[in-house]
Amino acid sequence: MNDNRLDLDSVTNIGSSEVKAEKANKEVKCLGKTFASDDERREYFREELRKKLPELKKMEGFPIGEDDDIINLSDPPYYTACPNPWLNDFISEWEKEKKNLEAQGKRRADFEVRTPYASDVSEGKNNPIYMAHAYHTKVPHPAIMRYILHYTQPGDVVFDGFAGTGMTGVAAQMCGKVDIETKMKIEQDFQKMGYKKPVWGKREAILGDLSPIACFIAKNYNSPLDLKLFNREENRILREVNDECGWMYETRHQDGSAAKINYVIWSDVFVCPNCGDEIVFFNQAICDGEIQETFACSSCGSIVSKKKAARAKITRFDRVLNRTVTQEKRVPVLINYFDRSGKKHEKVPDENDLALINQIEQMDIPFWYPTDPLPLGDKTQDPINHFSTNVHQFYTKRNLWVISSLWKKMGYNYTKMPLTAILTKTASLLHNVGIKKGKYNLAGALPNAMYIPSIIAERNIMYLLEGKIEDFKLLLPNQYSVVQTASATALSIEPNSIDYIFTDPPFGANIMYSELNFIHESWLKVKTNNKEEAIENNTQQKKVLEYQGLMQKSFDNYYRILKPGAWMTVEFSNTAANVWNCIQLALNRVGFVIANVAALDKQQGSFNSQTSPTAVKQDLVISCYKPSEKFLQKFTIQDSQANIWSFVEEQLSHLPMPTFKDGVEFVSIVERSPKVLYDRLITFFLMRGLPVPIDATDFQEGLRSRFVQEDGMVFTRPQLAEYADVKQKNKINPSQISMGLDLIVTEGDAIAWLNNQLNKKPQKYQDLQPVFLKANMAARKGENPIELKTILEENYIQQTDGSWRVPNMNEAKDREALRNKALLKLWDSYCKEIDELESKGKRKKIKEVRLEAVKAGFKKCFQEKDFSRIKTMGDSIPENILTEDETLLNYYDIACTRV
Repeated sequence: MNDNRLDLDSVTNIGSSEVKAEKANKEVKCLGKTFASDDERREYFREELRKKLPELKKMEGFPIGEDDDIINLSDPPYYTACPNPWLNDFISEWEKEKKNLEAQGKRRADFEVRTPYASDVSEGKNNPIYMAHAYHTKVPHPAIMRYILHYTQPGDVVFDGFAGTGMTGVAAQMCGKVDIETKMKIEQDFQKMGYKKPVWGKREAILGDLSPIACFIAKNYNSPLDLKLFNREENRILREVNDECGWMYETRHQDGSAAKINYVIWSDVFVCPNCGDEIVFFNQAICDGEIQETFACSSCGSIVSKKKAARAKITRFDRVLNRTVTQEKRVPVLINYFDRSGKKHEKVPDENDLALINQIEQMDIPFWYPTDPLPLGDKTQDPINHFSTNVHQFYTKRNLWVISSLWKKMGYNYTKMPLTAILTKTASLLHNVGIKKGKYNLAGALPNAMYIPSIIAERNIMYLLEGKIEDFKLLLPNQYSVVQTASATALSIEPNSIDYIFTDPPFGANIMYSELNFIHESWLKVKTNNKEEAIENNTQQKKVLEYQGLMQKSFDNYYRILKPGAWMTVEFSNTAANVWNCIQLALNRVGFVIANVAALDKQQGSFNSQTSPTAVKQDLVISCYKPSEKFLQKFTIQDSQANIWSFVEEQLSHLPMPTFKDGVEFVSIVERSPKVLYDRLITFFLMRGLPVPIDATDFQEGLRSRFVQEDGMVFTRPQLAEYADVKQKNKINPSQISMGLDLIVTEGDAIAWLNNQLNKKPQKYQDLQPVFLKANMAARKGENPIELKTILEENYIQQTDGSWRVPNMNEAKDREALRNKALLKLWDSYCKEIDELESKGKRKKIKEVRLEAVKAGFKKCFQEKDFSRIKTMGDSIPENILTEDETLLNYYDIACTRV
């Protein structure tokens, strides 16, 4: 598509005559139409967007805002502050462009990716693009680039429906304009892992998010920028505001000369519970250069703490709200300033400083600013409890005045980007001041919180903005990605249209996005519609299962729009195993097949195999694929036995090969273990409403007869030859090979651990017990402790010398049958307990269960189509036992849809 697109300066609505002159007379083409200028393009599509708003408003997640505000914030068709009605038009043009790229030899018509990207990645957060604008969570774009380069070709369409600040779009664009250092590093990484050299070239990106402020940031990260005009406009605006408001940041040096305030430290004031006098926290709580938990009253000497002393309050008339408001008392205690030579000094505020503050307080701000009341929420409750109930109350009067002046002069355009970067983190009352060894740490607001600290910094907005403008000068790509403000639960993209998805979704109760974004979005005048916000939130009455339902709706859309045989990468950050299982369930339920799970440290770490999803300690990267049409068609016409081995063969073909990392550590593939393959098989059948066609023992026997196993992993014969080459090339000895089975959380983990131990040699109980205790984590609440003796007696054979060994195939079948019989007997006792309680009109949860007994019962009930029993038991056992086990959650989720 040849747009002849203008630089981002053309987006501005308010600017100097010089800038407007430079924008004029530049013909542009967009979606098959030609316009005399970018302004004409924008106005045409804004009118078209206005016509489409009535239909768009029917979509889930449509943002909260007036039509004019949504239109003014948008730069259609590239960016809309609502669902974007031109997505399929862009995709259609991009598909045509692919033919041109193929003709030029820049892409292949037969391109196919069979295995996931499973290499180590180490990317810190100090990249200037990453640091330019803060947001609650981001993945550094160089890390995303590796995935895009592995899974796509130039011209392919990448999608991210939880795009946040648009790093996926930045990565897609940077594949076409990468710097030399990053290019060399990525190519070296690909070579080390045996991957083909990446094919460089821009990929197209569609980005979406429920949050208007996230999409506004994403739009600016993914739009052209003319540095010359950007710098000129920002400097013009700064000069104008400084001429108007510079006097507000003036103070006097000790020699009486004029000086410029850098920041002012304000302190809470408490009331002594003993004498009733006021205590200035800053003056009394800092001792030996540190903030102390207890401090003395300056009047009576009583030792008090913040918890025991009430905060002093003031009452004043808020002319904007037209009512009397109560606020916590806060006083200025220290001024940091620059003298005429630029040297820094500090002083206690004098009469002139206090008079200046009072003068500003008595004046009316002549510009618009938001006064929206905070919504009730899990995070907003804290400031509401401390009488900060409206958005404008999160700023000092001085800073509110300056920000509102800047906001007006910047209009709805790219020049606002540096201002939104400081709106809450460093310009508001959320700005925390840390004090250590007498030095002040102006780190900004606490992350993922709306906490107003007892000691805050009021920063000079002009200085803050100047620094942030410098950050933005060399950051942004020079082309557009397409951005929409929309819910991932309702996507208008046509089926089978997207080549690859990278997504970084919400993580349960980790971050309350709509609450934390409320101040920003009040300035934008367009707010998040949080009905479809996929989080756990007490105020919204969303628990883990509600979160899972919303994620499932989102992934269902992802599955629909992704091309068959294509891949999706899900970056996931949550330490709660139940949330992790909800993500897996949501993926499996809609049809995705998980091929690899890796751990990610976004700062200094790397991706490593993750063996126990029930003990999530780091960010995870999930690689999953949409089965090809050929495979799904074959699955519908074959019998269940043929489908078993068709699935295993298909899955093995999508799994990465073991690798040797950095010449030090051999990385085996847990997904190739018989246990995980069986788990994936069960899930694949269950999610399609089919009974599990084979038990674990017969599955193991079938694997041995149809495939080959080595070092605890399953391979096809061609894959085994490749694996042998890897071992020979790197001279790997058996001691270097481990499946990482050193962590026991569930009974299944314990069996896998024992198989690994006893396959080496038979061992006695007393030899196994110390090592078992070391590997075994503490029992989870609501689950019977995992006893080594019980596991051995039910699953293994004891020899005459007292040692235990792994049973042969026939013995294993007998052991499995006896074990299952014992588990079902225990299951029956749980059912009897529940039935007796119900007969007495009582509904109580069973306090403690054996997980494997519940699994056996759920499987039996599923085969007998007794879905009501599964649901009843699922509601009766401890919730964490249900939600922290993938298999149980699968059965329960299906049963709930059948009852």
